[in-house]
Amino acid sequence: MTTTLEAPTAPMQGDWPTLRIAHLYPSLLNVAGDGGNLMAIQQRCAWRGIPTLAVSIDAGDRPDFSTFDIVLFHGGQDVEMEIVAADLGLKAPSLREAADQGVVIFAVCAGLQLLGARYVPSDGPPMEGAAVLDLETRGGPQRFMQHAAVDVTIDGRRGTIVGFENHSGQTELGPDAQPLGMMIAGAGNNGRDGTEGAVRGHVYATYLHGPVLPKNPWLADQLIRIALERRLGRPVELEPLDDSVEQHAHDVALQKALRNRGQRTALEPARLVRDKAPQTVG
Repeated sequence: MTTTLEAPTAPMQGDWPTLRIAHLYPSLLNVAGDGGNLMAIQQRCAWRGIPTLAVSIDAGDRPDFSTFDIVLFHGGQDVEMEIVAADLGLKAPSLREAADQGVVIFAVCAGLQLLGARYVPSDGPPMEGAAVLDLETRGGPQRFMQHAAVDVTIDGRRGTIVGFENHSGQTELGPDAQPLGMMIAGAGNNGRDGTEGAVRGHVYATYLHGPVLPKNPWLADQLIRIALERRLGRPVELEPLDDSVEQHAHDVALQKALRNRGQRTALEPARLVRDKAPQTVG
């Protein structure tokens, strides 16, 4: 069932249009609190007097995604991904049309994988993706599970984003997709080529959880700005906010990522400890 959620209210500070946000499969895809990305966008808009309207898009719904300004597609485990993939085929043409029209689409982890051509899990049949992004993901033997930091450039504006990666997918980008950024610390798309995430037009996809937008107000504001510019047909500069709390969270996460740079993933030490522990029976 499609549901709507009004943003927090704030005094109007300008003649802003209402940003419409599609939140895909919110009851299925919310690993590591990814739904906080919606909260961050709505609150940062509210502080600036920009009205928003969030619409939950569930299995069985058939929206016209081109009528939205931002689409959010978050993370989940394989069992939730199977349910989503079975429904996604009927939504895929509208998602591709929205991407072609410049709608901002922001995807995390499972969302990244299912925006590609297909996802092949380590155990189970392949899942067909929406083919919005030119990429393919296969399950690998190693789980990347650590704090990560990425050097990102969006519309010529450069920033560092941080988050927590937790995936065993090995993502390879095709010629029609560019990485969202290059790894400063962490594994990224596949642990080999230094890339993280994917971009095509205004489709932005990442493996970073956290949720990622509250820790990275710069990235949240880029998505808001681009959505407003598309809607208004002119350049937009957002009013600065006091991001001291958000910046502190960002800096702490960045320090953790840099401290663990080049070390094993979080899963491997646990396995080593387990393998060395005395075995008991009964």
